[in-house]
Amino acid sequence: MHEIINPATEEVIATVSASTREDVDAAVARASTAQRAWAALAPADRARQLRRFAAVVDQHIEELALLEVREAGHPIGNARWEAGNVRDLLDYAAGGVERLTGSQIPVTGGLNVTFHEPLGVIAVIAPWNFPMPIAAWGLAPALAAGNAVLLKPAETTPLTALRLADLALTAGLPEGLFQVLPGDGPVVGDALVEHPGIAKVVFTGSTAVGKQIMAKCAANVKRVTLELGGKNPNIVFADADIEQAAASAPGSFLDNTGQDCCARSRILVQRSVYDRFMELLEPAVKAFVVGDPTDPATQMGPLVSAAHRERVRSFVPETAPAAIRGEAPTGKGFWYPATVLTGAPDDRAAVEEVFGPVAVVLPFEDEADAVRIANATPYGLSGSIWTRDVGRAVRVSRGVAAGNLSVNSHSSVRYWTPFGGFKQSGLGRELGPDALAAFTETKNVFLNTEA
Repeated sequence: MHEIINPATEEVIATVSASTREDVDAAVARASTAQRAWAALAPADRARQLRRFAAVVDQHIEELALLEVREAGHPIGNARWEAGNVRDLLDYAAGGVERLTGSQIPVTGGLNVTFHEPLGVIAVIAPWNFPMPIAAWGLAPALAAGNAVLLKPAETTPLTALRLADLALTAGLPEGLFQVLPGDGPVVGDALVEHPGIAKVVFTGSTAVGKQIMAKCAANVKRVTLELGGKNPNIVFADADIEQAAASAPGSFLDNTGQDCCARSRILVQRSVYDRFMELLEPAVKAFVVGDPTDPATQMGPLVSAAHRERVRSFVPETAPAAIRGEAPTGKGFWYPATVLTGAPDDRAAVEEVFGPVAVVLPFEDEADAVRIANATPYGLSGSIWTRDVGRAVRVSRGVAAGNLSVNSHSSVRYWTPFGGFKQSGLGRELGPDALAAFTETKNVFLNTEA
């Protein structure tokens, strides 16, 4: 049994039975049977069922959001958005079912066509930082493409996943098509990755674990999509709107208490405006509202666990050059204050993914220097560029090695645009118009018309 703890109160809110390898075997068998019938449905019927699932989720937005607040410590406003994002992803994926078209390719001697065939049973291994939406990133397009899905939620945040599985049945999805298998990574996760009946693994989590999964999938030449770590730059040029750049910076690394692979935790500021930026950043950080996640005014809640808080704390020793420290509640809960460090580009906090409310501000000289510092990391997931010069925005966007960049914005994720990383931030793309195709095989068929 796993005890699920509210990060804001340290209260045990539920106990959940952990699945076993035998449970995985049985779930794969059920999913394989359900998948064949699901794939045989007319595309319009499959789309209609997914839209019913989206409608049922919509009816339970508040319930799902409150579950997310209790198990993950997310502020209620964020949690409502996350539940709504699941609904929107299902709707968007349903719209792609009837547009998952192949091609007619001109050839001599006949007709050549391609088909997108579903892979079969998909394993989605979801993280604890955004339990609902990231699960839906894999769940929605995989189902839409005609696959079955086995979802393994993180050990600390299984409640919303289990509830979504209930709602899928309420909406009329077939038994066995979407199943949730809570449990330990070394048991359930490994069983899914190694199982010959799993056609593809979709994993979001640390780069270290992603490498292990990729190696294990190689044994069966199993397909993978990996969304891994990030150490993302927020590049502020002297010609930018400095007031706006400083005012928006706290949200870029404090949203979800910094537990976000897209967090802009490396703030690079052109030296000529560095001092002015720091003057503006301090009041913006201190104004960021930290407190009770159930309060709609709260912008930042607790970290997910005591163990994770200790890991975050290890990046900020007593001797750390802290330029700004925010406030955090005392007493029960896994709280950690917003912290802004200065230092060198090779400091640990400037190089490694903290995954907490900690940012490092570094000066740079010119465009080339900014790109050099931004790329001096094994990661390449996201980032922001602040400038009024359109030419510079394009040049730097092309120069920074990252999969998702925003100019004069910190937006990384939209369900209708592709998302994924360069370098050790991952493999493959999720979301966007091509999401369904990532859960299919392309079959080529030639028809001889001259026989």
